Amino acid sequence: MIIDAEGNSVGRLGSFVAKNLLKGEKIIIINAEKAIISGNKQDIIKKYLVRRSLKQKANPEHSPKWPRRPDLLLKRIIRGMLPYDKAKGRSAYKRLRVYLGIPKQLEEEIKKEKPINLEKKEYKKYITILDLCKELGWRG
Repeated sequence: MIIDAEGNSVGRLGSFVAKNLLKGEKIIIINAEKAIISGNKQDIIKKYLVRRSLKQKANPEHSPKWPRRPDLLLKRIIRGMLPYDKAKGRSAYKRLRVYLGIPKQLEEEIKKEKPINLEKKEYKKYITILDLCKELGWRG
């Protein structure tokens, strides 16, 4: 199953993907950097800076690892929706692939099988994963 993340909410996308991964499907997410997180930009940025322990006095080397790259960040968010401590959660996580943009090896497959777009809602306040990752220090 191929899912286009462009304009989709990360929470809705993540719960849909996690449910289908646990059913045993292989899922590929494209355009990960264009997924959105709804809410106030500054609050979201503060939340993820704290998660990465960049604004706390704690040593970041001893904190949980949260990536800066958009595709890895989306994958990590989805991992939080899976029972990763159990064998079924780990095997489900291995069936997930997340890409920035559209990779060349998938272009033919995308032409055959149209990517799934979830219901898109209009949000007044939101931040894209790309903008969030740039605030976290990604230089890509």
